[in-house]
Amino acid sequence: MYTEDTIAAIATPPGCGGIGIVRVSGSLADQVGRAIFRGIPGGGFDSHRLYYGHFHRSVDGALIDEGMAVLMRAPRSYTREDVLELHSHGGYLVVRAILQACVAAGARLAEPGEFTRRAFLNGRIDLCQAESVLDIITSRTEASLALAQRQREGLLGRELFAVSDLLTGALATLEAYIDFPDEDIDPALQVAVSQRVTTAQQQLYRLVGSFRFGRVLREGVSVLLVGKPNSGKSSLLNALSCEERAIVSPVPGTTRDLIEEIISVDGLPVRIVDAAGIRRHHGDAVEQEGIRRTVGRLSEADLVLFLADASRPLDHDDLEILALLADRPYLTVLTKSDLPPCLEPSQLPPSLTTLSLSCLTGAGLPQLRSALFDYFMHDASSSPDDLVAISNVRHRDLLQRAVGALDRFSRHAAQDLTYDLLSIDLRDALSAVGEVTGATTPDAVLDRIFSSFCIGK
Repeated sequence: MYTEDTIAAIATPPGCGGIGIVRVSGSLADQVGRAIFRGIPGGGFDSHRLYYGHFHRSVDGALIDEGMAVLMRAPRSYTREDVLELHSHGGYLVVRAILQACVAAGARLAEPGEFTRRAFLNGRIDLCQAESVLDIITSRTEASLALAQRQREGLLGRELFAVSDLLTGALATLEAYIDFPDEDIDPALQVAVSQRVTTAQQQLYRLVGSFRFGRVLREGVSVLLVGKPNSGKSSLLNALSCEERAIVSPVPGTTRDLIEEIISVDGLPVRIVDAAGIRRHHGDAVEQEGIRRTVGRLSEADLVLFLADASRPLDHDDLEILALLADRPYLTVLTKSDLPPCLEPSQLPPSLTTLSLSCLTGAGLPQLRSALFDYFMHDASSSPDDLVAISNVRHRDLLQRAVGALDRFSRHAAQDLTYDLLSIDLRDALSAVGEVTGATTPDAVLDRIFSSFCIGK
């Protein structure tokens, strides 16, 4: 990748739309704009001013479209380079023609994530902020969007830079004495080193502990509905998603395959999976395959809801399902509470909790939503509105490595090991934290991170 090149890409989704945007970044952005855009009084761009005009091919001057153009001069731009944005009608052929005109005028096609990578390399954002851009784009609920926005604002990066400052200060103190092995560190300085490392440990422990909460908000969770046929699984899926997502029928075995729907439970993305009803005597090979898939998904789901029809007594099919759930946590949901009851909670084995509801009247649905939220968020140390949390597996693994290095430092310090050996532990911790923020991240890792971005971002 040559960062001195001028790059161009379509920044809006493919297909037809009201507006299409082509983005250009680099030292030739002004030149590209002058070559293909006509309508600027005097022929020159004022920074951050939107101009109306027409786009033309730079080769033969043929008209492409009318639209708007704006040049944002460095460093007041997304990449801290000169950035040109060309706004046209949103047809696929139109924006493609404008992009081709930009390339003919001196730009090259951007690689995936190259605009954001340049923003990182030019010091506008740290690597945590760069990765949060993709999280913002892929957010599915307000809570996951809020978490991504906090990372984009740099809250996680600032906390990690504070940890790095603590460890750098401790390392500097140790290294000052490495060349003088016969001298002991002043007791006051030794206490200061210990306090710095302890404070850094505590901050890293909290961040690592926040991963479960952050991952849940970022990726969501899966909840599998299991029960015998006609236990109310499809009705519950429809009620939770507020639409007729699955066919509801008194005929047993209507659901043959897995049906999924993503819902928001107080900002928590929950993927509800309606599966084939499990019964001993199934109708045909298709239903048999559906049951096999249901059983196979038991180990993959983050939580299972066992549905039992409260208007009918337990039978062999219910007991077989309960046997499958014996070694895993699940919630019991007694459905059809609007009908005369034939099944009491005391007749069922203990589960995480037991709820009664009616998809017909809506009774019990709020309680089920609360139970789902409490199960997945019970260990959240703070409210989603003010939490600085990690939600990225790469971040978690690196911070765990940093925690391990500081744990070794504490053990080695208690064993009175030499300062040069203790400094190795601090350097390991600093290196791991630096890979999260981008201070020490290898190019191969950067390539992998930004390759997951879209071309125009």
